[in-house]
Amino acid sequence: MPNHTYRVIELAGSSEISHADAVENAVARASQTTRNLRWFEITQMRGEIEDGEIRHYQVTMKVGFTLEDSDKVP
Repeated sequence: MPNHTYRVIELAGSSEISHADAVENAVARASQTTRNLRWFEITQMRGEIEDGEIRHYQVTMKVGFTLEDSDKVP
């Protein structure tokens, strides 16, 4: 297995459906502009309550992606 070096970024995802959906939304959006996403770690979970009902879910997460080899960078 080759050695990898990762860069870690922090994202906040949101959803009206669930915390899991908030994670998926954040990863899907990040993958549009960041290559080589490899893992995530949820650091915070929270939600918004309105009139006694959950209205919004939010997660803050760390996302790691592998750095490309310098000979592969244009």
